[in-house]
Amino acid sequence: MRKLAVVAAGGTGGHLFPAQALAEALIARGWSVVLASDERVAGLASDFPAERRIGLSAATYRPGDPVGMLRAGFSVFRGAMQARRAYREIGPNVVVGFGGYPSAPALVAAILDRRPTVIHEQNAVMGRANRRLAPHVTTVACAFPTLLKAPPKVAGRAVVVGNPVRPPIRALAKHPYTPPDPGGPVRVLVTGGSQGARLLSELVPEAVAALPEELKRRLVIQQQTRPESMDTARRIYRNAMIDAEVAPFFRDIASRLRDAHLVIGRSGAGSVCEFAVAGKPSILVPLAIAIDDDQGQNARLLAEAGGAEVAREQQLSVDSLATAMEKLLSNPKRLARMAAAARSVAIADAAERLADVVEETARGRAVVAERA
Repeated sequence: MRKLAVVAAGGTGGHLFPAQALAEALIARGWSVVLASDERVAGLASDFPAERRIGLSAATYRPGDPVGMLRAGFSVFRGAMQARRAYREIGPNVVVGFGGYPSAPALVAAILDRRPTVIHEQNAVMGRANRRLAPHVTTVACAFPTLLKAPPKVAGRAVVVGNPVRPPIRALAKHPYTPPDPGGPVRVLVTGGSQGARLLSELVPEAVAALPEELKRRLVIQQQTRPESMDTARRIYRNAMIDAEVAPFFRDIASRLRDAHLVIGRSGAGSVCEFAVAGKPSILVPLAIAIDDDQGQNARLLAEAGGAEVAREQQLSVDSLATAMEKLLSNPKRLARMAAAARSVAIADAAERLADVVEETARGRAVVAERA
């Protein structure tokens, strides 16, 4: 008997990468997968292992904008009707939503048709779309032990499965952390620049250039940087005589993460979980304008475990970042302790755990968290 899952994910990597990891886990178990999203997904989903893609009408709105809310509501309604027509044709056993407004029509259609549904929340703070739909779905899964902003009944039944990561990242869970040798190279990976982290694109090179000369001679920097900031970053590194590779995007991010002694980046849900699985000490800079401070709450998982230092934008400067980097990079034993702490909160098999939840839900069994 054919098993078919519709996976609904927004057009950003934060939603799409865990959806792809789940899809690969389900396919390995004999499932077929259909991807449902809006038109933005095309540029990010070229490698998504779906036998078919369903394009759905969807829109978002700004809080306090009643006209935008009305338009978004009509758009989601149209998308839900599109999804219902597609469901009548393909007959999915279960529909899984990963948040973001493009996933809403697919879930609304499944709820109206009384099909088994699963929501996976990647952040420690439940997003707006998931928050509205979660009370009506069969099963709620989440990445973090805390699920802020969720309705109390939803938070109480949410199953913690972790955040599915891509297979090359998952493989790093078995790779031991090796702190830098005395006098040897010190490798620093800076992530997130291409997705809008202007602060990191511009501040990190200046902070690195402010480090003591003895430490700078040992540094090997690999930095993702906004395209418009690349020339400036390269010039700063070149003038400081630092071995640095600067690019908008690294396709081989897993190998770079494997070799890094320290990672600096934003604290999106995917990044936090990847750093934990890889067992890497990090300096996390939560996005200050993020709704509900979701990145700050994500960072708490690693910070409270002792695996990360959190640098808030409001207090961050060239001097403060340089000081934080010098303290960590000059203390290999502390780096090793942070690496172990980060790995202690990782859930490397999150994709398999979520696949278990999806299969149980498809069988008509709502999965509920077991609370102590």
